[in-house]
Amino acid sequence: MKIIGIDPGIAIAGYGVLEQRGNRLIPLDYGCIRTEASLSVPARLKRIYDEARHLFQQHNPDVVAVEKLFFNRNVTTAFTVGQARGVILLASEEAGVPVTEYTPLQVKMAVVGYGQAEKRQVQEMVRLLLSLSKVPKPDDAADALAVAICQAHSSTGLARMEGGEWV
Repeated sequence: MKIIGIDPGIAIAGYGVLEQRGNRLIPLDYGCIRTEASLSVPARLKRIYDEARHLFQQHNPDVVAVEKLFFNRNVTTAFTVGQARGVILLASEEAGVPVTEYTPLQVKMAVVGYGQAEKRQVQEMVRLLLSLSKVPKPDDAADALAVAICQAHSSTGLARMEGGEWV
């Protein structure tokens, strides 16, 4: 199963591509989609949309896992991140790829086993789980890989459950 994890943002949207082979998670690609602050919001959203479409075409994922918006104190930032999420969800729908969504708490639980884990703890676990020599940079790419790992762990758990009972 091929999974693309996305950490949405208007300035930087992180992505991470994993292949799940049994219990093994193999990192295939990670990075970020960047937009310049000097661009208008519509131009930034178009860039995110276009690059997300290209990413989905290039990697042909089985599922796209997107971090749910965590509402913070800055309402303007929350709205623009929500718009970025929207164009990513649209690109996924157009590509015919199902989307799953996870809260930051769910991601931390899946990756670290503790919902209040600090960012550096999550990033170090991403490095360990994917057998990487160093923590992926930028942070948004590491966060996107964490979302993909969360999907992999969730789908593994769901695969073991059949008809409401664990197999």
